[in-house]
Amino acid sequence: MLYASENIFQVLFVTLVLGGGCAFLAGRAIASTWRSIWVAAAAMIGLGFAVRFVHFALFNETLLLPKTYAVETLVLMAIACLSFQRTRARQMVTQYYWLYEPSGPFSWRLRQDAPPER
Repeated sequence: MLYASENIFQVLFVTLVLGGGCAFLAGRAIASTWRSIWVAAAAMIGLGFAVRFVHFALFNETLLLPKTYAVETLVLMAIACLSFQRTRARQMVTQYYWLYEPSGPFSWRLRQDAPPER
């Protein structure tokens, strides 16, 4: 059991709604400044601590639970990386519209009518 005294709605609210929303916005912001996806993943380490603190402060959970922190941080990293990749795909298609076209919500591909590489 990862959470001792919280019910599933409290966990989902704090981890997915509050923490996941922050992770989504952070991934989008990091991608929009053209940084690496590793920056988005590393930023979630601190956000994982913040989510653990909210569990501690609001619901009287234990502050330092390594297994729970690891699971929450991995969830936040996944959300941030998906948001990052979605934003990066939009950037590539918008910024280099003559070279790339969308290939799904998370990727792009070279256009058929793109100029040949030299």
